[in-house]
Amino acid sequence: MLAPLGKVVESTGRMSSQTHVTDVAIIGAGPVGLFAVFECGMLRMRAHVIDALDATGGQCAALYPEKPIYDIPGYPRIDAAALIDRLVEQAAPFHPVYHLGQRVDALTRHDGVWRLTTSTGNQIEAKAIIVAAGVGAFGPNRPPLADLARYEGKSVLYLVKRREDLRGRRVVIAGGGDSAVDWALSLVDVAERVMVVHRRAKFRAAPESSARLDALAKQGRLDLVVPYQLSALEGADGKLDAVVVADLDGGTRRLVADTLLAFFGLAMNLGPIADWGLNLERNHIKVDPASCATNAPGIFAIGDIATYAGKLKLILCGFSEAAMAAHAIHPLVHPGEVLHFEYSTTKGVPGSS
Repeated sequence: MLAPLGKVVESTGRMSSQTHVTDVAIIGAGPVGLFAVFECGMLRMRAHVIDALDATGGQCAALYPEKPIYDIPGYPRIDAAALIDRLVEQAAPFHPVYHLGQRVDALTRHDGVWRLTTSTGNQIEAKAIIVAAGVGAFGPNRPPLADLARYEGKSVLYLVKRREDLRGRRVVIAGGGDSAVDWALSLVDVAERVMVVHRRAKFRAAPESSARLDALAKQGRLDLVVPYQLSALEGADGKLDAVVVADLDGGTRRLVADTLLAFFGLAMNLGPIADWGLNLERNHIKVDPASCATNAPGIFAIGDIATYAGKLKLILCGFSEAAMAAHAIHPLVHPGEVLHFEYSTTKGVPGSS
């Protein structure tokens, strides 16, 4: 049974197992998966969404809800959590059913219908599947430091959920990519001191962000500790007192700190998806760039998990892929029906006033 207009139904491990029948099953409730609900809904296709996390939003919600995003059309700046809120609101008129806190463990096909079985025993039958699983099951790449586990979750962190939690703290940020640079820029007005550790002077971040980082360092508002890498942690009972770093010649330097933010990327694990017979390339699913179709009939992949020549890993590109996949799926759900394409400004949102 579909939910009333705008209401979200969430199936979790606390509920008894059920069998659901829908048009499209979407694996992944990140921004691209949520927009796929909207695109399918605009073509009168119902969707169930499965995600291993306990809430919608994927990495945006789990890793950086307060991180600003600057390349969403129409939003000069929007925090990740706010973007997810807008996408959930946009999908709501199409009555999506969310199965959260569970993963897809098994996938079978019979008479043109796919059956997904989740880790809680729920079964979902669908004519098509959209895999929008981002980087799959993800976890942080941990630095090789002695006694690291004693500090994890207390004073050594791999994500920042609330910037205010670090107000007045002495923060060491380790890493050279966008996450390290973006959080350094964000925390410079909140933390007592920000120290950025990287093994070389050049960062792998957006040029504008790197330029701002250099400017702040020259103004003395933060410290660039380069070229250095993490060497040891000092403290007791999970409370960090200092981070020891070493240069390429073995010389060490002690950074007095309360918190270490380690941004060395995510370890990607496709999990059961790797056993579904899909064409894989370096842990990504190869798709047709015109339709996002995989080599398996009725299975499509969009967002970061999909790959093709010229692929750009941008949320806005994932949105486009969601639209292409939905249009490619339409004849599978509505066989023999001619799709008369109309702009949303012309037809509005089906079912809304």
